[in-house]
Amino acid sequence: MNIFEWWPLVDAEIRGWLIAHNGEPLPPHVIADIMAVTGGATDSGWWAGESADGPQLSDEAVDWIEAVANDEEPTAG
Repeated sequence: MNIFEWWPLVDAEIRGWLIAHNGEPLPPHVIADIMAVTGGATDSGWWAGESADGPQLSDEAVDWIEAVANDEEPTAG
């Protein structure tokens, strides 16, 4: 499932965290909420993988979230 598909399904609190902390490693509660709404089926292209600080979204996902935060039309990827 792509970010544009799961974005409206996660809690507003999680969307707010993703916007406020865009580009940062994801804490377990954020990952858990995303996985809960996707049934664990996320598009691997949106995940950059693990960093020393934890799992991170890809540059494309970070750009997508930034566009949403700026009330711009995000690209579909």
